[in-house]
Amino acid sequence: MTSIEGDVTVVTMDDGKANALSFDMIAALDAAIGGAFDAAKAVVLMGRAGKFCAGFDLRVMTSGIDNARELLGAGARLALRLAAAPIPVVLGVSGHALAMGGILLTVGDYRVGAEGAYKLGLNEVAIGMPVPLFAVELCRDRLSPPWFARCIQSAELCSPDTAVTAGFLDETVAADDVLSRSVEVAANLAATVHPGPFAQTRRAVRGDLLARLEALLANDLGGFEVST
Repeated sequence: MTSIEGDVTVVTMDDGKANALSFDMIAALDAAIGGAFDAAKAVVLMGRAGKFCAGFDLRVMTSGIDNARELLGAGARLALRLAAAPIPVVLGVSGHALAMGGILLTVGDYRVGAEGAYKLGLNEVAIGMPVPLFAVELCRDRLSPPWFARCIQSAELCSPDTAVTAGFLDETVAADDVLSRSVEVAANLAATVHPGPFAQTRRAVRGDLLARLEALLANDLGGFEVST
């Protein structure tokens, strides 16, 4: 679902369940985000109440290695597109953010999390999947060094408050205030930054990382396996 708040486009993920990333969800998000990049000065990516994103659809990930690799590639390219966004990206982290949902937290310019008994992070190693190389490097870029190995190698999950310390979030607010605070941050960014210089600086800041991630993704897709 997409809505307009002044210069801000709000893209909301809501599958009525855990907000798992299926092929259909990724395609819808890609189209909505592309539209926002063309029309808005900033974008907010929101989850549904209590659920930001549960990661990849496990029914697809366990349906065969070819399907798993195809879904991994689609989700990774969505993350890289957000990381390369020509406008500010604010994430409204409305609840649980796990696996690929945790990886998405590393690509936002600002992350507003909901207070509550939510879990955030990468639990791949705990559920029988390796952390892809592109995700390792995104997390290395954004997470606090003392938390990097704990969250990636050991699959330690964070509470919202701990996620601020670890580097998955920038702040937490009451769950009912996540949307309004995210739009406020995005609107302030839209009013502050100049689009051309922002996009140019984005390329300067993340260009080398994104080029490296593209190369790593090719390795990921060739060697990715799922334990059963």
